[in-house]
Amino acid sequence: MMCEDDDIRQLLAVAAASPGDALPLAERLIAAHPDDARLHFFRGSMLAGSARPIEAHAALSRAVALAPDFALARFQLGFFELTSGEPARAQATWEKLSTLPDDHYLRQFVTGLIHLIHDRFAEAIAALDGGIATNAETPPLNHDMQLIIDQCRPLLNPAAEAEEASPTSFLLGQLGRGSLH
Repeated sequence: MMCEDDDIRQLLAVAAASPGDALPLAERLIAAHPDDARLHFFRGSMLAGSARPIEAHAALSRAVALAPDFALARFQLGFFELTSGEPARAQATWEKLSTLPDDHYLRQFVTGLIHLIHDRFAEAIAALDGGIATNAETPPLNHDMQLIIDQCRPLLNPAAEAEEASPTSFLLGQLGRGSLH
């Protein structure tokens, strides 16, 4: 049985007002509704933001296992894998998102991140910008993508690079301290 939408709204309200209280509430809701992918996704996002990566990965993976077509959960799982230094695993996780329309923000974000993995910074910026422009569904995700764009811009000019930086080390350094939204 799925969690009631009112309970999900309450969970989101608690997260906004008192983030520390949201994780215990999510866990209570999961105990009552263990097959609700939305709850596992939310819990995984909260755990990632609390620097609990092993539990976060397990929760995000559970959300995708329960609802393989839950595109946002699949994107976030892959993004978490990428920022954890596992680009091949992230690409495999994102593979199913290739069925989204070309102009869907998640598909554009995936395209940009794959360009980043391959050091194609101009293409990464263009795709991430395109995703931000079309993403009205999950605005907090735009912040994470803008951080990546801001860090890619200096890499467009090799003379400005102080040192060689791989996309993975860049992501680990810049976003590893952040949270998933």
